[in-house]
Amino acid sequence: MQEKFDAYLKEMPIVAILRGIALEEIPPVCEALLRAGIRLLEVPLNTPDAFSCIRKAVSCCGKEQLAGAGTVLTAEEVRKVKECGGTFIVSPNTDEAVIMETKRLSMVSIPGFFTATEGFRAVKAGADYLKLFPACLGPSYIKDLKAVIKTPIMAVGGVKLENFGSFLNIACGAGIGSAIYKPGKSIAEVSAAAEAFAAIVKNSRR
Repeated sequence: MQEKFDAYLKEMPIVAILRGIALEEIPPVCEALLRAGIRLLEVPLNTPDAFSCIRKAVSCCGKEQLAGAGTVLTAEEVRKVKECGGTFIVSPNTDEAVIMETKRLSMVSIPGFFTATEGFRAVKAGADYLKLFPACLGPSYIKDLKAVIKTPIMAVGGVKLENFGSFLNIACGAGIGSAIYKPGKSIAEVSAAAEAFAAIVKNSRR
């Protein structure tokens, strides 16, 4: 699963964060994201009925997308996500127990960090990627961190259309939430937002 995650992120460096999504929205949202080329879907655990939503997302992803969980704070939650079929674990913090349980279960580990100290702790525990959260200090801060941290860094928190291109120049990808999906957005709006972010990726590679 690690190889598939790596390939999907390289192809389209976006993790769509579906915070607050309802069960019935998952099939059309998955389809809209896939049309834009977005293959990585995160359901945060502070979403109502999150585990049912993860199961539904996994069933909708098929062989073309991967579903995982965000806002994962405990090893027990990691195990529950695994039982639902989730393949990657995203956290807002650095917790060695969560990272080690994620790797024990052969899932992709993406813990949150903000300082170099937290980043090195996460890497030592086995993290596959690091999630800079919040990414409010911008791409230049990631550049500084990369001088000493060699594990790929994603930007999450505050990434929007206006600054996404700048983050792409230095980060391995970005987790994007309300700028693509938030409760109340129509499928047409989700689709248009996803396509707009995907267009920035495509233009950056020309």
